[in-house]
Amino acid sequence: MPNAPLRFLHARRLAPQTALLTLSGLGGLFVCLALALAEEPSDAERSTAATARQATALLETHCLDCHGGRFTRGGLDLTTREGLVKGGQHGPAVVSGDAASSRLLQQVQHQLEPGMPFKREPLAAGDIATLAAWIDGGAHYPAPLKCRAGGDDWWSLKPLVKPAPPKLPRSPDSDWVRTPIDQFVLARLNAKGLRPAPPADRRTLLRRVTFDLVGLPPTAEDTAAFLADDAPDAYERLVDRLLDSPQFGERWARHWMDTVHYAETHGHDQDRPRPNSWPYRDYLIHAFNTDKPYARFVAEQLAGDVLYPDDSQAIVALGFLATGPWDESSLRDIREDTVDREIARYLDRDDMVTTAMSTFVSTTVHCARCHEHKFDPITQAEYYGLQAVFAGVDKAERTYDPDPAVARTRQSLQARQAAVPDLIAKADPSLLTPEIANQTAAWEQTVTATASRWRIIDPVSITSASGSTLTRQADASVLASGTRPETDTYTLRFAITSTRLTGLRLEVLTDDSLPMKGPGRQDNGNLHLNELQVFIAPHDATEPTAGRPVKLIHPQADFNQAGWTIEMALDGNPATAWGIFPEIGKSHRAVCEFTEPITLAETDLLTVRLEQSHGRGHLIGRVRIAVTSAPAPLPAEADVLPAAIVAILQTPLEQRTNAQRATLAGHVLNEQLSRDLAALPAPQKVYVATNRFQAEGSFRPAETPRAVHVLRRGDINKPGDPAQPGALACVGTLPSEWKIDDPNREGDRRAALAHWVADSHNPLTWRSIVNRIWHYHFGRGLVDTPNDFGRMGALPSHPELLDWLAVTLQEQGGSLKSLHQLMVTSATYRQASQHDPHSAEVDGDNRLLWRMNRQRLDAEEIRDAVLSISQKLDPLMGGPSVKQFVQSPGIHVTPVVDYLAFDIDSREHYRRSVYRFIFRTLPDPFMETLDCADASQLTPVRGASVTALQALAMLNNRFIVRQSEHIAARAEQAASARATQVSLLYEWILGRPATPREIGLVTDYAQKHGLPNAVRVLLNSNEFMFVN
Repeated sequence: MPNAPLRFLHARRLAPQTALLTLSGLGGLFVCLALALAEEPSDAERSTAATARQATALLETHCLDCHGGRFTRGGLDLTTREGLVKGGQHGPAVVSGDAASSRLLQQVQHQLEPGMPFKREPLAAGDIATLAAWIDGGAHYPAPLKCRAGGDDWWSLKPLVKPAPPKLPRSPDSDWVRTPIDQFVLARLNAKGLRPAPPADRRTLLRRVTFDLVGLPPTAEDTAAFLADDAPDAYERLVDRLLDSPQFGERWARHWMDTVHYAETHGHDQDRPRPNSWPYRDYLIHAFNTDKPYARFVAEQLAGDVLYPDDSQAIVALGFLATGPWDESSLRDIREDTVDREIARYLDRDDMVTTAMSTFVSTTVHCARCHEHKFDPITQAEYYGLQAVFAGVDKAERTYDPDPAVARTRQSLQARQAAVPDLIAKADPSLLTPEIANQTAAWEQTVTATASRWRIIDPVSITSASGSTLTRQADASVLASGTRPETDTYTLRFAITSTRLTGLRLEVLTDDSLPMKGPGRQDNGNLHLNELQVFIAPHDATEPTAGRPVKLIHPQADFNQAGWTIEMALDGNPATAWGIFPEIGKSHRAVCEFTEPITLAETDLLTVRLEQSHGRGHLIGRVRIAVTSAPAPLPAEADVLPAAIVAILQTPLEQRTNAQRATLAGHVLNEQLSRDLAALPAPQKVYVATNRFQAEGSFRPAETPRAVHVLRRGDINKPGDPAQPGALACVGTLPSEWKIDDPNREGDRRAALAHWVADSHNPLTWRSIVNRIWHYHFGRGLVDTPNDFGRMGALPSHPELLDWLAVTLQEQGGSLKSLHQLMVTSATYRQASQHDPHSAEVDGDNRLLWRMNRQRLDAEEIRDAVLSISQKLDPLMGGPSVKQFVQSPGIHVTPVVDYLAFDIDSREHYRRSVYRFIFRTLPDPFMETLDCADASQLTPVRGASVTALQALAMLNNRFIVRQSEHIAARAEQAASARATQVSLLYEWILGRPATPREIGLVTDYAQKHGLPNAVRVLLNSNEFMFVN
């Protein structure tokens, strides 16, 4: 190189002295000039540079989306030569100058697993040769590389465009095509030199489509009718009949329940049953049967209460967000201001986010909980933004009215009741009319007459379960003192001579000895009465509460703490209670009616039990009891009226101001509205995501959405910036940031997400649902990973078909039944499942759909099919789930469940499997053996194993044994000859006639071992367990 400048100047010879002078005078400038005049590169150098450009372009196109920039899977960064040589977790990617020994080349040649590019078509031979030449030449980089494809260029994130079905050349299979689906499939088959399988025979097709659409086998009558129907549209009419069957909704609701991990217990260490989860299951059945448009179906399950407030079923739909596990011990039993409580809350929201995004948009957003998503363009801020969407709701029970008319009436009464305070504040003329004045006067007269009928009673016995000092006072009240325990139960006994007692009054009174003057013993003066119970027992009873219980109804109190109402002291739930905070330092009263008048014998005592189990010293400080014989129903009387109303009543009528008259009239109106509300049918309960539920302990509804932070590395102790509700920016067709007018209205957040998910411009939503339905019909989806359309998921086998179906679903108004009809009437679906050696050699996994996939019946189909064949299947639809087990109390919260002790001949055992009560931690062993879904996790694809344990269960499980007896009895009733009975069994169980040889073999077996055992053999056969 030092001689180069002179060599480059040979065209103009200079004298040595001149040259030396020139060089020394121009110095570095001349050296730079000499470099600029470098000779042209050789052909070899040009070839090496071109190879480097081609090779690095291949890396940019095929590798950098996982190994460059933001994504460095396995620690391998291919954007620079330094990263290439350094390699990742498996060591250097290349050995410079030795392509054959380089890991990168071995993986693109699929000599090492996993082959690269990951889950994509292998590189062409010419491209592999280019990479080999590049590595042998030193693997030089012309410049640092950049990933050419942005996150939104991934196939699943591209906008939906309906492709035209491919035009097919005339071939022997041209007449095979029945629907556009078949055009897409046949085009792929033609490209690989494959042909579709012949059509399935009619019996096979009938059994296949019947199980697919309704989850039950065709009856013998169904089979005979279909085989006898020679009309060209016989199959299409069969499909329409199955889609219209109510059993269709039951079948497809069960699929959806897999997807959203539906169960009826909490899971975790306290697997408490949820008795009111079932309305969501019934909502699903109804939605599928009525063909609810898919966009609405989606929106209702995310924000139905907000978007469709007049539809009570839209409230039930919110059960979707509450299908997952719930950590009771952390979310209810731990104090609010603890780290463990906050961790549990983040995890609970994670379940809601994961369920929603996996189910509706097939996206693994939960992978961004601790860091940016490693493979998909999802940031941590976006993940926590989705958590913020659900920051105002919890999984809990709320009430609703199944009857829309009742719901409207209740809403109207509640709206009128909510307006009363404003009417009172304005002394509204509507409260001062003569008619209202007459009603108020009548009410006042009744109250005055009733007030004098209460009689304070003096206790003859007072006990404390926790050692509190209870002292009778001169006014017959009882004062608690001494060391304050955490919890306590007071038992007061009274000798009463009155007859036909109709009600009881409880007073909690102030006292100077109590904190804040009481009436409670908690430091803030509060109390929590968990249960108020009354008994009648002989005076010499050793256990006063062992006597006859007296039921209390229609409770009223002068004040109820928010979420801690007097009704909770009578609900039998020790986790709820009556409280009076913040109205401390004041006496309070509550009255209850007896269900029927009571009279005590001379030897009887009235026992009042006051259970106070909330803890932390929430105990009654001073209490007094009174009874009455006034006729029921007891009106609201002076002793339980607010102080302001009492003061007005004590003011002479002629001295009352208009404001006082309006206040009194408003109170009367409010009481009347309360009675009208009480007269409505009792609302039902449903387990959903809500902020409208009764508090239990420290588990309380959020008044406004809770703060959510971006947790650095997912650590609760490292909160970052506050998260703002939003969606995913990688869906470029929709805004990911929302304008929410009032951030304190939590429902607006869920509504925004519902609009984003259900929008016709969201390509993920519509690709996801058509892929799910395809998966259940064909045994696998067009995308193998129904819950993951990202880089770690599978690529679509027929991407154009997937998009055509998604847009077609939109064009059909989101009608899922139309989509089902389109799929199952295609020639692709009607193919036989027979094997073809040539096709299997080319496409052993049948991704190109040259035949129909053979599928094993799932656990519910097997159980329901057996019940259908025995004709014991109960067609009753809906209602509370049936517990097909015997339940008894466990050591802690989780009960003991015995599936073997249940009566297998009870009507509950004959209900369809979708109505089974599903435990998370205590599944039915028989169903679990048959690969029933694990309700603790999302199950987009069920496993389908074939094991010896299954064969043993299908032979020996007592359900199978008993149903085999019923099936055998049915055959024996239908025919007297054993051979005829065997023929019938083949028709019923396998859906086909038996061959003469089969009749002979099974008849001989039945003669030796009995017909029920022959039934068990047939039920255990692959032909019954699988659908061809």
